Amino acid sequence: MFAFGTEVRAILPGNIKPVSPYSPGILSGEFLYVSGQGAEDSHHQIATDEEGQIRQCLENVKAVVEAAGLTMQHVAYVQVYLTHYSDEGPLNRIWKQFFPAAPPARSTIGVARLKGTPVEMSAVAVKDLSRRKVVMTKNYPASSPLSPAVLAGDRLYLSGHLGRDINTGRIPESPEAQVQLALDRFSQTLEAAGGDFKNVVFVNPYLTNKIPMEVMNRVYAKHFEFGNTPARATIQVIGLPSQANIEFTGVAVLDMSKRKAVRPKNMEPSPTASPCVFAGDALFCSAKSGFIPGVHGGIYASTVETQLRQTMRNLLDGLEEAGMNFSNVVSSNVYLDNVDEFDGMNRVYAEYFSEPRPARTTIQQMAPVVRSGDAKGHWPTLEQISIVAIR
Repeated sequence: MFAFGTEVRAILPGNIKPVSPYSPGILSGEFLYVSGQGAEDSHHQIATDEEGQIRQCLENVKAVVEAAGLTMQHVAYVQVYLTHYSDEGPLNRIWKQFFPAAPPARSTIGVARLKGTPVEMSAVAVKDLSRRKVVMTKNYPASSPLSPAVLAGDRLYLSGHLGRDINTGRIPESPEAQVQLALDRFSQTLEAAGGDFKNVVFVNPYLTNKIPMEVMNRVYAKHFEFGNTPARATIQVIGLPSQANIEFTGVAVLDMSKRKAVRPKNMEPSPTASPCVFAGDALFCSAKSGFIPGVHGGIYASTVETQLRQTMRNLLDGLEEAGMNFSNVVSSNVYLDNVDEFDGMNRVYAEYFSEPRPARTTIQQMAPVVRSGDAKGHWPTLEQISIVAIR
């Protein structure tokens, strides 16, 4: 049983049978959260061509959306995960068939592997179509298949903004300049919606190995108030569209009275990420790993299963500080070091959620790390999870 103040129900289309501990969709209040949908059809077949795979993936998203009584026009945001990411042409061609007008915001990243599919998409839709509004920016290309942002009720969903000039395709030479360009584009979209960086509640920085983490963090931190930053899931990826190396996508709330950062007492204020941030009744929580906080902090477990238990402990700290628990979670993103450990992750993950379980997307964004402990007994990160919860 969910512990919510608003009605919540699982969406279970007849042609989609979840094989893991998640619901295909969760309808919570004004929003529908759609789990990552792959390219497999109802006969468990996957098309051999890329466009066919993308089309089926969108058909599966559509099935969940329609099972909730909505249409693809209600979709506000889509996250696309591609194993073939160098050319967005096939994606854009099929995309326009499903979203011929007022398209949703979209973020696209390249990933190393997915579970049983070459492409996957998750989505968020808003129930009341009259509360869905496309946000455009000056000089945004009219030919673009996606919108810079979509305002859905009191939330603003922002597309992935690359460190690449959207009109000329130019990518600055220095990593610092690429990060700043992506943030400038992000800022322009916020301003077009009537907001700025202080309105942001959650950010996904996606970066390739050509952007040093220290550089990204240094530039990023200049744009946010120390200790009151958005929640964040910083994910290094194998690649991004159009040879870009940095991308920022996220969520904002325009009414500042609805925004509140939440920080458990065992966590120090940060210049880059708050543990969780409220956007009205929705709590967006930063990605957590098995890192044990404190003066002797680190990851002291060598397996995904054991690290995942500490991750859940860390997530629960944020939930409890907000007066919630795992029964309030409606959506999660799981980032695995190796998708071959999907089953082991599932066994532990399932222990924390009762029916109806949250929507979920699981990806392997990079090649697996080398697994060995250091002199202090620290191990590399093998999984991360970010969540959205509703009170």
